[in-house]
Amino acid sequence: MDFLNQILEVKKMEVKQLKNKYSLSSFTETEFFERKLFSFTDRVHATNSNSLSIIAELKKASPSKGIIKKDFNYLEIAGQYLKYGVNAISILTDKKFFQGDIQFLQDIAKIKTVPLLRKDFIIDEYQVFEAKAFGADLILLICEALSKNQITELTHTASEIGLEVLLELHSERQFEKINFKLNPIIGVNNRNLEDFSVNLETTVKLSKLIPDEVILVSESGIAKKEDIDYLKSAEIDAILIGEHLMKSSNIGKNIQKLKKWCLYEN
Repeated sequence: MDFLNQILEVKKMEVKQLKNKYSLSSFTETEFFERKLFSFTDRVHATNSNSLSIIAELKKASPSKGIIKKDFNYLEIAGQYLKYGVNAISILTDKKFFQGDIQFLQDIAKIKTVPLLRKDFIIDEYQVFEAKAFGADLILLICEALSKNQITELTHTASEIGLEVLLELHSERQFEKINFKLNPIIGVNNRNLEDFSVNLETTVKLSKLIPDEVILVSESGIAKKEDIDYLKSAEIDAILIGEHLMKSSNIGKNIQKLKKWCLYEN
């Protein structure tokens, strides 16, 4: 958790810079702010009866793994994701720790045909407005990085400007912060924040405590058919998968495989 606190200190500085550069009203004047958004909820419900939904992630690097994809042509990768029919795209916009960029989001938003998730460490309403201004359809909020009041306030802010929220947690300890009616899209991250180990059992265990009507997304550590078969036992609705695709030499072929693995047998 010390590492998370380091990240949050950097985010506080970034928010300060953001507030010096923009006003909230200036975000509302951007090209994407008034555009109709793509609903992740609608996409999940459209595929829910016969398949898990796939959120494909654009992720150049991570603090635990370093550079994941050297030849990181984000527009080309996003084009492959769209061509092969993923249900949503997750875009890392954190610069310092993940080598992402808000510009990636803006550029991909110009060609999007599915919902775009801004994945970052969001702690302030300015970042929420920025997400929409740069073309996001939904944002990530991380339970471990926020108080219960912050989750409520940031979720309301997102809702007021039309954004959906994927609320992520890593352990059962975060449940006291969550109002499942306010946050009906929940992501369970299988990565342990203490030692960065990954265990898919985290999703299976926590799924038993999450209301059935909630859209449940499993994140991290998903790479093979057996992983997806195991997660299906938790009655999840979607998977978020990045590193597996980033390491692939043929993204299109791997998405086709994933889509087959995500199908429910009749």
